[in-house]
Amino acid sequence: MKLRTHVVASIVLLMAALPAFAQDGRKHIVLGRTPADMTGLPFSDAVLVGDTLYLSGYIGVDAKTDQVPKSAEAEVRLAMDDLKRTVEAAGMTMDDLVKIDVLCTDITLFPAFNSVYRTYFKNGFPARTFTGSSKLLAGAHFEITGVAIKRAK
Repeated sequence: MKLRTHVVASIVLLMAALPAFAQDGRKHIVLGRTPADMTGLPFSDAVLVGDTLYLSGYIGVDAKTDQVPKSAEAEVRLAMDDLKRTVEAAGMTMDDLVKIDVLCTDITLFPAFNSVYRTYFKNGFPARTFTGSSKLLAGAHFEITGVAIKRAK
């Protein structure tokens, strides 16, 4: 009877541990973004675990000039285009995003950010925070992170 109890307990423990083993199937997505001096830094653009995509911070830097554009709207568009490219590389769409976090060095740019941001979604908006921040890398005004979960078809 004790052996049977140990076997059942072992099976239950193994089943409880299976989700941890499944995480070994994570996929690191590295597309190579600007600015050029960020190449080779110790992070992925995103990490896909199962149907959940965790996106790193995206800033709007022009790949040709390696500079932040003068227009806040152009900066947002560059950051959102990079984020979208990464989401699509994971086999998802922007409508799979469930959470977005935005850091901004000048909260008076909130309307400019929203005017561009809203154009990236067709079926509702993800939950979002917009937080004031001090300096960001490369002199950016915005840094955008997010989480996406692939929708069932």
